[in-house]
Amino acid sequence: MPASFWMRPGARHVYNKHSIKDDIVSRSRLFALTAIASSLLFATAAHAAVDLIAVGQLSGLTGDLSKETAAPLENGVAGNLLGGLGSGIAYAGCHTFVAVPDRGPNAVSYNAAIDDTASYINRFQTLRLRLQHNAAGSALPYSLTPKLIATTLLHTSDKLVYGTGAAAGVPDGAPALSSRNHTYYFTGRSDNFDPTRLSTNDRDARFDPESVRVSNDGESVFISDEYGPYVYRFDRRSGRRIDTYKLPDTFAVSTLSPIGSNEIAQNTTGRVANKGMEGLAISPDGKTLFGAMQSPLIQDGGTDGAFTRIVKIDVRSGKTTQFAYPLTNIGTTAKPKYPTISDVVAVNDHELLVDERDGKGLGDNSTAVFKRVFHIDLANAQDVSNTSGQAGLAPYAVQKTLFLDVVAQLTAHGYNANDIPAKLEGLAFGPDVVVGGVKKHTLFIANDNDFIGTVTDSNHPAGIANPNQFFVFAWDASELPAYVAQKLTGAAAGKGRGHDEHVCEAERDDDDH
Repeated sequence: MPASFWMRPGARHVYNKHSIKDDIVSRSRLFALTAIASSLLFATAAHAAVDLIAVGQLSGLTGDLSKETAAPLENGVAGNLLGGLGSGIAYAGCHTFVAVPDRGPNAVSYNAAIDDTASYINRFQTLRLRLQHNAAGSALPYSLTPKLIATTLLHTSDKLVYGTGAAAGVPDGAPALSSRNHTYYFTGRSDNFDPTRLSTNDRDARFDPESVRVSNDGESVFISDEYGPYVYRFDRRSGRRIDTYKLPDTFAVSTLSPIGSNEIAQNTTGRVANKGMEGLAISPDGKTLFGAMQSPLIQDGGTDGAFTRIVKIDVRSGKTTQFAYPLTNIGTTAKPKYPTISDVVAVNDHELLVDERDGKGLGDNSTAVFKRVFHIDLANAQDVSNTSGQAGLAPYAVQKTLFLDVVAQLTAHGYNANDIPAKLEGLAFGPDVVVGGVKKHTLFIANDNDFIGTVTDSNHPAGIANPNQFFVFAWDASELPAYVAQKLTGAAAGKGRGHDEHVCEAERDDDDH
């Protein structure tokens, strides 16, 4: 099989039912050779013109701006600890970004019956990430000093199902703030579900946000999740849920459990626990969402599978289309091993950048090896909604080309691979910049620090800070010639901001001082 089977730069050949029938390779043969083809991805070089231009961070030891949630959680951790910001990040215009932490701090072992999860109220953080020119001769052309602008709690007027806590010996899962504010808050606690319904039941209170995108008018945010998986739309001012996008039942599990390993063992179809809809992109015109599953569905091989799914969602109608995405084999032909997808961003209405990563690096007491961003084109890809299993998906897998090798870039700029965050998860296109007199586009990549502000391990016996980090890469227009920036029509007017209607003007005032 040629090295370019899955990754053929510029090629647009698509395997459909008729071509496969007449092709020299059968479906089963294609699947058998998948591991070999995937391993050959390593031979493809990243785009040389994509370069690191700035790094910034926010401490992981402080609280966010929601003081009403500051009381300790069941595990003793402050309920407003500022962490996990890199689970998902989205540009909102005017150097403002929206970031979502996941289900909350669960690194403290306190109750295995609920997977050590707590009643952390889900939220999104509004950040100012403004790039400033560095002096000539600096290590990087720009500096980045992140600033937290607002914290918005996620809730709904619909009555939600909270766990009783009886089996785990903990209080019920309903936050006290729900009764005080006469609303129903989403939380990360794993027992907040109705056991008689599918995992995609939108009345379950459990929510594990993993990616976020801002609507073009700036008034709302779309958030994808792992528990359901869910895709919800929230009002950006208040944090109230205003819409639900129903995913096919084939993505749901029918036997629910507060313990993730039990859900995996007790289901034969649906998402793998803690491997749900990890990535979410929005088309430049705001009409289409693209959700990416972190790992293959159980019926597609689960974490041992070579092909995961990308779901195209029509924002207006909710109609879905599914595509097969080939994960890179970072193991061997004899013993394949696959990374996970962490996020996706839309280059235009049919091209995406996809973040694949291992779980190694800072926070895992290991050395970062594989964290890469790939480019794909769905223009001629076939719908696999009615197809399942690895052999069934293999013929329809999209082609991909390497756009950015993050580990190679960071080590080239002096980073020790032990200090590269294990969970570089959130991707967002940002504002354009000028580097060396040339206008360039930007890609922001953020880490999920798992709400662990410092790390002490064998690689860092004296301890090391583990903040919320932001890495900014610049790239020339020729790298992605079909790139179209999202049309954020509400950004310039400060719409959807809620806490600061004049943030753009305020930023300009800051620049004058």
